[in-house]
Amino acid sequence: MITTPEVTTTNEEATATIHLVIPCQDMGRHMDPAIREIIAAITGQGLRITGPMFCHHHRKPTDSFDFDIGFPVSAPVREEGRVRNAKLPAERVARCVYEGPYEGLGQAWGALRSWVEEQQLPVTGRFIERYLNDPDEVRDPNAFRTELNWIIG
Repeated sequence: MITTPEVTTTNEEATATIHLVIPCQDMGRHMDPAIREIIAAITGQGLRITGPMFCHHHRKPTDSFDFDIGFPVSAPVREEGRVRNAKLPAERVARCVYEGPYEGLGQAWGALRSWVEEQQLPVTGRFIERYLNDPDEVRDPNAFRTELNWIIG
């Protein structure tokens, strides 16, 4: 289900993001419009997307998600509409890759959290998902690859 977790430190990255606080059950309804809005702002300004789309969650979900959705970019984006110029900070994380349908992400995160606790690493409620392939290009949900980064401080 997940690759063997490892502890690593991420690099700071310039990003273009939209901040969302939405009910968990409405994730699908909000993701696509936000993605399209961010891509339009980036490409409309002549910038390049330099890495995979991500969701940077600011807290453990309850009945809602509080997160930034975005893309790393080649240069700072000019803010327009809901799109903001931001940075993913350098963070110490426990990382693994989950391969499978998005519906299995909750179970994958649970497995990573168990590993973090077994290693006696600090447990935070902050985490980053990076979507390593595009579901429009990879049609089989079992082949979706998502990098899970549990921020451990």
